[in-house]
This record gives sequence, structure tokens and C-alpha cells, in this order.
Amino acid sequence: MSADTNGANIEKLVNLSDSLEDNGQPVAIILAAGHGKRIKSERSKMLHEIWGVTTVVRVAESAAKGLESENQVIIVGIKANEVAETAGKAQHRIFVLQKEQKGTGDAAREALNALTGYKNIDDLFILPGDMGLITAEVIAAFKNGFKVSKCGMKILTGIYHGDPSGNTYGRIIRVPAKDKDGHNSGDDYAKVIEIKEHKDILAIPDGYCYIVDYNERSYSFSKDQLLKIDEYNTGIYAVKYNYLKKHIGDITSDNVQGELYLTDIISIFNKNGIAVGADPVDDDNAVIGFNVKSVLKEMDGIYRKKVYEQLRDIIVIEDEDNFFIADEVVEQILALDKQFPSLDIYLQKGVHLSKGVKLNRGVSIWTNTNIRGNVEIGEGTIIQDNVSIRTYPHQQLYIGNNCIIMRGDIIKGNLRIGDNTRIESGVNMTGSDEYPTVIGNNVTIKGTTYIFGCVIEDDLFIEHSVLKCKKVERTVKKDGAIQPVRWVMPQPQGLDIISDL
Repeated sequence: MSADTNGANIEKLVNLSDSLEDNGQPVAIILAAGHGKRIKSERSKMLHEIWGVTTVVRVAESAAKGLESENQVIIVGIKANEVAETAGKAQHRIFVLQKEQKGTGDAAREALNALTGYKNIDDLFILPGDMGLITAEVIAAFKNGFKVSKCGMKILTGIYHGDPSGNTYGRIIRVPAKDKDGHNSGDDYAKVIEIKEHKDILAIPDGYCYIVDYNERSYSFSKDQLLKIDEYNTGIYAVKYNYLKKHIGDITSDNVQGELYLTDIISIFNKNGIAVGADPVDDDNAVIGFNVKSVLKEMDGIYRKKVYEQLRDIIVIEDEDNFFIADEVVEQILALDKQFPSLDIYLQKGVHLSKGVKLNRGVSIWTNTNIRGNVEIGEGTIIQDNVSIRTYPHQQLYIGNNCIIMRGDIIKGNLRIGDNTRIESGVNMTGSDEYPTVIGNNVTIKGTTYIFGCVIEDDLFIEHSVLKCKKVERTVKKDGAIQPVRWVMPQPQGLDIISDL
């Protein structure tokens, strides 16, 4: 198998790729090639998570929903194989390798090369892979705005709140009210001239004016004026394929970074009579990108607040700043809310519910309990503090109705617990693929008990026992009581290597 200089396995990228649907549907180009040095991690920036989902996956999912198109080109570079494998093989998704990180213009050029041979490509939507809060709604609105604008290119912009000079994003330079000679700009007023990167603005000598031409007129900006522009480039673009393909070669690396900026295409389009528009985003949070861990944490907090606001009037979340409920679980709760007049689900501080967890009405989960995997919890069941419940992705775990799982218990694997069963503190239960564990109805298990791969019938009482691959039968004694199980221990092993000191 061949690999490039960054160690990317070319065959693997090919195997993970599909072909686009060549029917005029929009194509999302997701820029996920950068490593992100400032994030200070061996892991690619694109593989850091926002609310339990890697940022590149969040962008890809929002793009597919917002554009109503599965057509995607994901540009990978540093850690290419890991990023591609995490995003995964999907219908009408292509992975393209950017061998050297020479800027967004170079990444766009690599994407265009991958589109050669398709005859019906029209609209391209370019999105940064680190923008993990972008929503399908924002993308859909941007798509509709591009469609009605009749522009050759559209930029999604943000408005910087606070001192604009502290903003490190590229500034949107629009036509001012007057040109450099003092004449009114007329119909050109507020049209987008170009995007000027922050570092290039800082490189302008103090006291000099930046002169730029638009529609055969010249406009002058001081360095301070440029720094104080509060409208910034989010890095999300819509562009007509044929225009970008024709002019991508006109981009040069004549800038402080020595890179090919995709933003330079704007002035190139303007010089060639191709209209460029820009619309500010309604939700500033949706266009946050991250380079450092503190911003990543801030984004996670924003997502947590969003989830809390969705659920706060449906279920009780005791601590809005300390919980995790995966997106799929949120959707399941919202679906339950439509089905029933009340849910009475109660989650205490620090509860973690991963993808695959399914709740039912009346469930109460106490402090710092962690539930991961394909776990369904029946109606009226109480799971107390510091319980750990988990499965591997292919396994199923079911806890019946009106059960109590008490403090500190560990329950994992292929396992089924019947209704009205009580698992007291100190119990560890596991079911494997070969030996699933099945616990009946009305069972009580207590004490320091370990159960693996067992079948335990209804109504039994088990205390201080170690049971491995056993069947425990419900047996009624002569007095009508059910025989309990206590102090069942396996034969010791290794006594021959133990001696007194």
C-alpha cells in the first residue's frame, strides 16, 4: 500500500470514498487537513469532540442536513487516515488528501481536482472542519440566501462583539460611503470588496493607507480603520463551481503567511465582474472555530446550554452545568415527550448518558452515574449514585421496570434484568457475548457479589456470592419459602504458591 510523505495511506482513503451523485445537488467541501498546533495535542484538531462527537463529524452531519445533499468532499492532511476513519465511509462522500498544508486556496484546488469528470456540479459550500457548533438550520438559511442572491459567491460573516482590534479573523472590507477622492460611492456602497487577513493588516506600516480598487474606483483605508472593522469572515462560503474552477489558478501566495488564501478569490471575482455577497449569521455561536483548548471547552459549554434549554421543561436536570446527554438520547426524550403528557425523568448532578442509552418514564438517575452503550432502562427504575453501566457497541443491556440499582454497582455487557429487581450496593455483574447474564423478575442481589454469565430465575435472593456461568433455579422449600443463595464461593486457586512468612 502506498503512502504520502505524511504517512497517509492512499488506498485506505480510496476505500473509504464513494462517488458523488452527479445530479446538480450541492457539494459540501469540508476543510479538515490542518493539525492545529495551538491545540497542543498529538490528536488532530478535527478529532477533538464537541459534546461527545468529533468536530469534523458534526460539520459533515450538519452540512448534509442543511444542504439536503449527501455530496461531500472532505479534505484531509495531517493524521489523514485517523480523520477519514473517524468521519467514516458514507454514501456520496469523497476523501481528498492535501499533501502539504499550503492554505485554504490550495485545499479548494485539491477539492476541485477531485470533481473533475462530474458534469452537473453547480453549487459548492465550503466549511471549516473545526466549526463543530454549526447547525443544519444556519447552513440551510445560507443555502437559500445564496440561491436568491444570484451571486457567484456568498460569504457567511459574523459580527465581532467587543473591541474589534482584538479580533484575529479576516475583516470584511465593504465599499465605504466615499471613495478616496471624496466622491459618493453610489450603488456600490456596502458591496464586498475583499477579505483582509488580520496578519496582513498588522503588516501594513503605521501611517500608510491601504488603497484598493473596486469597479474602477479607488478606496482608501487606514490601518486603524481596517482593524476596527467588526464584520469578520467565518470561513464559510458558497460559490459557483464553474467560476471557482476558472479562477482558482489566479490565487497567489503573496502574503505574510506565504499561503494560498481562498479569500483572495473575492477580489479576483470582483475584477472579473462576478458578484460577491455577504450575509451576517443570525447565531454567532454557530460559527465559532477553535485553535486552543479553552475555546473548545467554551464550545462544549455552549452545546450543553443548548441541550439544557431543549430539555429543562420536559425532564428535571438537577445541575445545568454538570451533565451529559448524547444527541440521540435527547432526540429520544423529545419523542417520548410527544407521546406522553408527562415523563417524570429525574437526573441528578454529573449524570452521563452516552449514545445508545434509552430512557423510559419515571426513571431516576442519581449523582455521578455513568451509562454508556446500548442500555435501555425501564419505567420507574431508580439508579443510585456512582453506578457504572456499559456495553460494547454490539451488545445489549436491559434493566426492567421498577428496579433499584444501588450505589456503586457495576453492570456491563450482554445482560438483562427483569422487573421489580433490586441490586444492592457492592454488586458487580457482567454478561459476555458467549455467556449473557439473565436476571429474573423480583430478584434481590446484595452484599459483595459477583455474577458472570449466569441465568437467575424469578423471586430469588442472592447474597455474598460469586457465581460464574451458573443457572440458579427458583426452588420452593416445604414451608413455602423460596430457597435463598448465600456465601457461594468458588474453590480457591493458587494455594500451592502461598505460605506463611
